[in-house]
Amino acid sequence: QVQLVESGGGLVQPGGSLRLSCAATGSIFGIYSMGWYRQASGKQRELVARITSGGRINYADSVKGRFTISRDNAKNTVSLQMNSLKPEDTAVYLCNVRSEYVYWGQGTQVTVSS
Repeated sequence: QVQLVESGGGLVQPGGSLRLSCAATGSIFGIYSMGWYRQASGKQRELVARITSGGRINYADSVKGRFTISRDNAKNTVSLQMNSLKPEDTAVYLCNVRSEYVYWGQGTQVTVSS
């Protein structure tokens, strides 16, 4: 059974940093991409960052220059380094893995507040 185990959320002041990590456990073959989405209260889920197995990266315009996604293909892990956090980054962040199927993590709360 495939599971996505996320860690690293929490409360941080504006301008601070957090690092999210996601490990895919179980048998997953042919992973195409790994990434992070977020969903703020009352808003639609949106892509934050995604990295393909070939290393192609996409970022949401709102996080470019502040967030960095990285991936370890051998370990099936993906991380998101978030710097210069803003209150509008507050959301539940969900890990996403795409292969033949699409998998979602349970989500980790990120709150940016003074």
